Amino acid sequence: MSSFKSIMLRKVEPSDLEAFYQQQLEPEGIWMAAFVSRDRKDKVAFYAHWEKILSTPEITQRTIVVDGEVAGHIACFPQDGHLEVTYWLGKEFWGRGLATEALMRLLHLVVDRPMFARAAADNFRSIRVLQKCGFRIVGNNKDFAEGRGEETEEHILRLDLNQGAG
Repeated sequence: MSSFKSIMLRKVEPSDLEAFYQQQLEPEGIWMAAFVSRDRKDKVAFYAHWEKILSTPEITQRTIVVDGEVAGHIACFPQDGHLEVTYWLGKEFWGRGLATEALMRLLHLVVDRPMFARAAADNFRSIRVLQKCGFRIVGNNKDFAEGRGEETEEHILRLDLNQGAG
């Protein structure tokens, strides 16, 4: 259960992008996410990337709004023939149940299964969020992670139709 008065997932508005840009520059978030964009400090590239995301109808992208403030974003997108989920929260919103609540809401919005997610193997918080929502670890991968500058193991998680916490 989260400790916020109001939580809302809404369509991304252009005014949200500056908050997203600042949030994705947080060093601790970069380390935890591990698999981040090489040019994350390039604001022009960031906005071009988001323009592409927002113009792709197959991507369900939502802003997470908490008590009237942009807390982060969450998305479901096609990847290699299946759906994958991703999310990012500003550091000040960590540790209070928001990621779990936002993911549960997204899973009610996007009901297609199976759905996959990926998390650095040592990103225990994100793995726990995914597991609370019914995802289970089904594999591992090791690849170069820009956010760490080194090869990093990641867990691949899957949510099937008969799984879920909500």
